[in-house]
Amino acid sequence: MAGAVVARTGDEMSGPALLVTGLAITGSPLLASSVLAGLTVSAAVGGPLLGVLLDRARRPGRVLGWCLAGYAGGLLLVVGGMAAEVHGAVLVGVAVVTGLLGPALTGGWTAQLPSVAGPERLARATAFDSMSYNVAGLAGPALAGVVAAVGGGVAAAVVSVVLLVAALPAAYGLPAAGAGSTTGRPARGGGGWRVVREEVRAGFRVIVANVALRRATLASMVSICGVAMMVVSAPVLGARLSGESGYGALLLAVVAAAGLVANAALAASPRGPELVQAVGTAVLGAGMVVMAGSGTFWVAALGAAVAGAGEGPQLTALFAVRHREAPARLRGQVFTTGASMKVTSFAIGSALAGPLAAYSVGLTLLAGAALQVLAVAVLAAPLLRRAGHQ
Repeated sequence: MAGAVVARTGDEMSGPALLVTGLAITGSPLLASSVLAGLTVSAAVGGPLLGVLLDRARRPGRVLGWCLAGYAGGLLLVVGGMAAEVHGAVLVGVAVVTGLLGPALTGGWTAQLPSVAGPERLARATAFDSMSYNVAGLAGPALAGVVAAVGGGVAAAVVSVVLLVAALPAAYGLPAAGAGSTTGRPARGGGGWRVVREEVRAGFRVIVANVALRRATLASMVSICGVAMMVVSAPVLGARLSGESGYGALLLAVVAAAGLVANAALAASPRGPELVQAVGTAVLGAGMVVMAGSGTFWVAALGAAVAGAGEGPQLTALFAVRHREAPARLRGQVFTTGASMKVTSFAIGSALAGPLAAYSVGLTLLAGAALQVLAVAVLAAPLLRRAGHQ
């Protein structure tokens, strides 16, 4: 779990660091948002393939370790290219290749929980794993903001790479496939690309065929697209309200802190995960509206806190649905494929938010809030249909 927190903290730190670096070098959010979009969009390919590799590897921790090393190296190339004022198209290309390994930092770790915790402690480990995203989301942007304010965006990006490398021993130390679990699929090797292709299709099929998984996944994709608009807007909003773009990273830290507190408060809630996901998404959208209308940094921070109070429980509820509905033999693929879908939606939101934030940061945040409304509609549709039949 410590390795996952360190790796995810480095990942959460890298996004704000890239945004601040690009904004400082060019004075425009366009390059930074384009690089961030490139870093995330390729997860659509990387996630499903990584899921197959993890399910079939005898030592999945080594797969995660190589992914961490490759991701850290790619980030160094992107940041170094920014500092050297390399052409933007080249930077985006490097980011796209690096992003293929991105799902290792999210679903890749979560898929290993049954081997690490065993069936008797899986529920507790899942709760801690969900909260680790909030811890990383709190520490990453906060570190990025502090380091960027002191040493600039390049220094913040370098620190994020150091954190990713620090997680390598934990990844390599993960147990062999199936250890501690009686429900996992035995690791297998060989079979060629035909078998890999079939297993990728199986992972997608179970998400599409299962109604609860499909609805929760679609809603999370729509919602994260709007969250990306908030993430891209944060440095611009911070610069507008305080004169320093690094304060935008602190806004993202407020979002993560509020999410952590909300998760802790709702840990023992008897409510179903679908209801928690819908309410959390609505609260997230309300926070974005407050941020859009903010005239001071403190009002923006209040809106960020409201957004986080919704985003934290929303993520925990999504994990609960996946663990409940995913077949044991495809659990790894469901998590990594689901993560890749969310990351790809985040990339789309980032790409749309760059030009929009350059025109109006308030309009960008309102667009993100509108997407939360759409996500709530996806989750609430069956409830409304049942109410209409009564």
